[in-house]
Amino acid sequence: MKRVFIGLAVAAAVAGGAALYMGTASPAAPQSTFVLLDGTRKTTADLKGRVTLVNFWATSCVTCVAEMPKVISTYEKYKGRGYDTLAVAMSYDPPSYVVNYAETRKLPFQVAIDNTGAVAKSWGDVQLTPTTFVVNKRGEIVKRYVGEPDFAELHKLIEKLLAEA
Repeated sequence: MKRVFIGLAVAAAVAGGAALYMGTASPAAPQSTFVLLDGTRKTTADLKGRVTLVNFWATSCVTCVAEMPKVISTYEKYKGRGYDTLAVAMSYDPPSYVVNYAETRKLPFQVAIDNTGAVAKSWGDVQLTPTTFVVNKRGEIVKRYVGEPDFAELHKLIEKLLAEA
């Protein structure tokens, strides 16, 4: 009986957590300051009014590098419709590597370096890369992907969110 109860409690907790990202009670994106490669700053508040993909990545992450062309094409496809991408390099990624990667791959979106790890910590203690968040126009996290997203599913979600008032 005890095992059944614990199993149900775990299932309820998992289901409750899943609901957070299914539009019923989307959590607000955490207050963060992103330091961009050009030295300027962007805050979480700056994300409001646009659908934004916040992608935590590293130049040493094979999956991150493999998915980057898809992240770029997604940005190119939707940028004119109120969509943005913010790539956040992890604190262990040498800044010179990040700058070189962004320049040689001509990343068309903003890239930030999380020098202290504070941004990753505030976004749920992100440690695995890639970890990607989809933030709606109201500044709420509606989806979190750990690993490469299913880009067809991601595109459907982006289109749905762009259509919202």
